[in-house]
This record gives sequence, structure tokens and C-alpha cells, in this order.
Amino acid sequence: MDRYYLCIDLKSFYASVECVERGLDSLTANLVVADPERSDKTICLAVSPHMKELGVKNRCRVFEIPKTIDYVMAPPRMQKYIDYAAKIYEIYLGFMAKEDIYVYSIDEVFMDITPYMPIYNKTPREMAIMLMEAVLQGTGIRATAGIGTNLYLAKIALDITAKHSPDFIGYLDEETFKNELWEHQPLTDFWRIGRGITNRLSELGIYNMKQLAHFDEDALYRKFGIDAELMIDHAWGREPVTMADIKNYKSKTKSLTSGQVLMRDYEYGEARTILREMVDKLALDLTAKGLVCSSISFQIRYSNKSGLEPAHGSAGFDKPTNSETIMAERLMPVFDEVMNKEALVRGFIVSCNNVLPDEEDMQMSFFDMEVDEVSSQDKKLQTAMLDIKEKFGKNAIFKSMDLEEAATTLERNKQIGGHKSGEE
Repeated sequence: MDRYYLCIDLKSFYASVECVERGLDSLTANLVVADPERSDKTICLAVSPHMKELGVKNRCRVFEIPKTIDYVMAPPRMQKYIDYAAKIYEIYLGFMAKEDIYVYSIDEVFMDITPYMPIYNKTPREMAIMLMEAVLQGTGIRATAGIGTNLYLAKIALDITAKHSPDFIGYLDEETFKNELWEHQPLTDFWRIGRGITNRLSELGIYNMKQLAHFDEDALYRKFGIDAELMIDHAWGREPVTMADIKNYKSKTKSLTSGQVLMRDYEYGEARTILREMVDKLALDLTAKGLVCSSISFQIRYSNKSGLEPAHGSAGFDKPTNSETIMAERLMPVFDEVMNKEALVRGFIVSCNNVLPDEEDMQMSFFDMEVDEVSSQDKKLQTAMLDIKEKFGKNAIFKSMDLEEAATTLERNKQIGGHKSGEE
């Protein structure tokens, strides 16, 4: 029996929400979601569909919008978008079980509709229409959909063919994929093929999926390693992973990661403050979740002006911990060692690795006593801070370093995903 999957995307989601909130039609309104308090170099989080028709690209910078276009600039309201996404997910649950839905992002989901087609007596396209109309009626948000005989084809149908369809629904099976998209260019239009992979494929003389499908497999494995397996499958329109596989997947190791893109270039001392704040925040997150980690690592993204590749560093612990003191004491010297102190910094990624549940009754050795005393004191302090933040807000209690001029924690505590929550 053939299986059918849907990949549903909410059309220009953030911009559409802002249009609905203002009583505007997203198909005719000119609206961009961007923070007016930032410079005109700030990236637009979304632009309305009509703006796209006028040639304005999604994720453009404000100064790139033609001066001839009159438009509304809507400040980001991340909590509002989360609320809309939750309501739309509830609409989906009115038609099918959560086991058959995979939330890929805030505005995109995969669905296995195979069991529901006989229940509703509908074809795959009719199922897509039913769900899209339910979302429109329930929230005012328009959607597009891709239908595929596997998860990959559903995604490609959404990304490439749906936008050219009058009803915003695309369909692909393995045969139509080969007939319609084998010679499609550029390759970057295909899911999981970025510029880097495209450039490496071009070195082999591969510029479309048909050439990739017929290329020597051994040569692809030598070039791309194990990733070649997925590339070859996708070139033929194959995807062995099912919804059940996704739902049953359990990662062998887990991590907790935080990233930050800075609003300007930071010098060494300022960047050190940012990293210290991020370590502090991750320690609180670990404590709140009842977790510990066995190591912590970071990536420094230098300013484009520096012309430097990202720098990396990591520090391990004698035993898993969530102590902010221990994490900082181990990591900050590594930062001091690997950081190019003459360069400017524009961003960080920090990860707590090999995350495990915090087992408070772990056996303590004589050599652990001093470390465990620090961990115990930190845990009490961090737990108290979390209780205060829970009752009175994230900025109800903070550390003196958060008042430094370069610090960002107090401002970021008002944000969701690095953007305004809309609840200040």
C-alpha cells in the first residue's frame, strides 16, 4: 500500500500573523516584520506575500527594500507567533493523532495522512485542502502544502512545485520527481543541499539531480563520506525514513546549546563578558531541567571585518556538573587561549555536551568533596534564582556582570529566539 505524506507550511507566517492582527489581507498588504529600533541593516524576519510579488526577498535587510514601496513595519512579537502556532497545531489534532504529526519548525509540519484518507474518504489533495481551509478559517493564516509518497518528496513538493500551483499544493512521487525535477536547477532549491555541497558537486561536474543519480557512487562516497548515501537516495526521490522512525528515534547523546548573534562587533573584553553570561545562563537552564553535563564547548564567530575563520574551544569536567562556577572556571581560560585578542567578535555558540539527568545520590569520593561542595552551593543558589525568576520575572534577579555596558542578558531576557516577545 502506498503511503502519502503532507508537508504544510504557513505562508509568510510572521508577516501573515501581523496582517491578521491588523485586519489586513496578506495577499494584498505590504508588510514586513522587523524591529524599527534597530538599524536599517537589520534583517526582516518575514515579508508579506504581496511584498514578495514586488520582488522583495524574504530575510532581506530593511535598506534593501525599494524606496518606491510603501509598507507597514511590524515589530516582532515572538510570543504572539508561538500562540498562533499552538492554535494551528490544535487544529491539526482535530483531524489526526499527534503520532502522525511531526513539527519541523514553528510554521511547518509533516503529516502521515495514509490512515486518514479512508476515514475522511478523501484523496491526498482533498486532505491537504481540508486542512489548509481549517487553518484559514480558524486563524486567518493561509498555507501551502506538498504531497509526496515519502517524507522527502513531500518536502520537495512544498519547496519547489507548490509555489507554481494555482491552489498552492504540489504533488510528487518517484516517477514525477524524475520527470519534472531531475534537471531542475539550481541544486540549492533542494532540501539539504546548500551552497557548500553545491560547490563540491560542481567540482565533479554535477549540476542537477539526474547527473547526481547516475554518478559513480564510489566517487561520491570518497567525496562526501557517509552523507553520500542520503544524497544518492534523494537524487532518485527515495526516502526510507517514515513517521514512525522519527517518533521512535532516541539520540544516544544529548546537548544543550545557546547561540547569540551580537548587534555590533565586540572587542576581546566585551566578548568575554558575553561568553561568561552565556555560561551562566546555560548553568541555570541545566539546573531548571534537572540535568548535568560532562563538558562545555564554544564557537567564536569573528566579525567579517576580521576575515578569520571561527575559533573553537572546549573544557571537560571530572564528573558531570551544572555548577556555573565550575563550568566558568574550566571554560574561560580556554577562551582566553584560543581567542584572537586583536580581532572583533560578532557571535557565539555555546554547548553543554553529553547531558544527563542529575543524580544527586551519586557516590562521592574523598577527592570529589571540594568540587561537590562548590556544586552543592551553586545548586542551592541557582535553584533560588530560578524560583525568584519564576515568580517575579526573568530580570527580577541578576548578577553584577549583567550591568556591564557590553552585557546582553537583561535585554535578551525580554526576548524569544533573540527577538522581541511582544509582551514588554
